[in-house]
Amino acid sequence: LNAFTNPSTNSYKRLVPGYEAPVMLAYSSRNRSASIRIPFGSNPKAKRIETRFPDPMANPYLAFAALLMAGLDGIENKIHPGDAMDKDLYDLPPEEAKAIPQVCGSLREALAALDADRAFLKKGGVFDDDQIDAYIDLKMEENMKFELHPHPVEFDMYYKY
Repeated sequence: LNAFTNPSTNSYKRLVPGYEAPVMLAYSSRNRSASIRIPFGSNPKAKRIETRFPDPMANPYLAFAALLMAGLDGIENKIHPGDAMDKDLYDLPPEEAKAIPQVCGSLREALAALDADRAFLKKGGVFDDDQIDAYIDLKMEENMKFELHPHPVEFDMYYKY
């Protein structure tokens, strides 16, 4: 999902533990440190799911389609999401934190994950291999520009003097 919900190299600068967006793939009704919130509300019109890791660089059509396909895949395959995490995930001991899956750590990692696990996206023709391959190629090209060129901060840190 991260390839669509966090589609730039810059997306991963905020996806670090304890920073802006939750990185642990867990859900809760009240816990803002969980990446998915299902807030409790007595009003049926107020029911919703909050996915907290996507960023504004995402194409909403691709991101929402991928999120919906992941949800439908979980329902169809009866994938148990685990128990709700109602404790502060930012304060977990390291051994407990290791047991909780996390979002991808980089665009390269997200693209590799998309390439390896795409079957659920293709159900019903929502996505197809040509589209996914073209997207991966485009984003890898963008990623390589950053990997192969020094960042201005590197110049500031190492070449200033």
